[in-house]
Amino acid sequence: MIAGYAVPDFISDFWHYYIAALTILGILFSLWILYSQTTEKLAPGQQAEVLHPTWDGDLQELNNPLPRWWMWLFYALVAFGIIYLVLYPGMGKFAGVWNWSSADAYKQEKERVDAEFNKVFQPFLGQDIMSVAADPKAQEMGKRLYLTYCSQCHGSDAQGARGFPNLTDAQWLFGGTPDEVKASIADGRVGEMPGGLAGDEQGAKEVAHYVLALGGKPHDAALAAVGKEKYAACAGCHGEDGKGNNAAGFPNIVDDAWQYGGSEAAIIESIVKGRKGGMPAQAHLGEAKVHLLAAYVWGLGGGAKPAPVAPPAETVPTEAAPAPANQ
Repeated sequence: MIAGYAVPDFISDFWHYYIAALTILGILFSLWILYSQTTEKLAPGQQAEVLHPTWDGDLQELNNPLPRWWMWLFYALVAFGIIYLVLYPGMGKFAGVWNWSSADAYKQEKERVDAEFNKVFQPFLGQDIMSVAADPKAQEMGKRLYLTYCSQCHGSDAQGARGFPNLTDAQWLFGGTPDEVKASIADGRVGEMPGGLAGDEQGAKEVAHYVLALGGKPHDAALAAVGKEKYAACAGCHGEDGKGNNAAGFPNIVDDAWQYGGSEAAIIESIVKGRKGGMPAQAHLGEAKVHLLAAYVWGLGGGAKPAPVAPPAETVPTEAAPAPANQ
């Protein structure tokens, strides 16, 4: 880092000098070309030489010197380029006198825009997510944020796609309470399933039919019976009943909310190859935007209400022990 300027990641200083040298030589070469073509003038009465060939019968190219206005304009452009390279980065690691960088400019502009938006978003931070979800104005703002930051994966209707969860149903990999939804958005999630736990593809097919049997779906009873023993390698995550564990992000495999498909072929593929997915953290959007997004997503209909907090147990006052008698 040079005075706030992000230095390019060069492997060695050679590339810095290489780029700087090419830039300088390019400028010098341009000046030489320009100078060599503008030093000679035609003497009074001298005719410009005709350059061959002549084409289309009468079209000719003459060696007239460049017009003066064009020449000085070219010199001015070269001078502008030199001044630019002195003030701004453009020659390897040299940051320029003004230490400007596009990254810093973007950061400053983003901070300015975020400050303006936060004036609108900030009032909702003092409300719980369920209250924000019930506010029509907040929901409209949350929808615009969702379409900007989330719809590319989960779809504009939030019903997801293969590999991207549906946000409108009641099946949540990491829990659907307001706080859990907000944590998923802010911190991101990582989901991974190792492949090859059932051995070969035949073993995967047997386990797949046992999984189908757990969910009450059409299956081959003989294959499922064999797959039951092999399913033990999966039960540690998905549970013996296949209902998973939201707290750890282990999916329920007996419902119909399959992220990668619930057909026999899709289940076999998941068992053989494993799965690896995740959601990037969005905390960089700022707490106010994350709060509104969480309220919008929770309010789509699939969110769960938080568990009721049990009232504190009543304490029965005890009688004070009598003070000891003076000795």
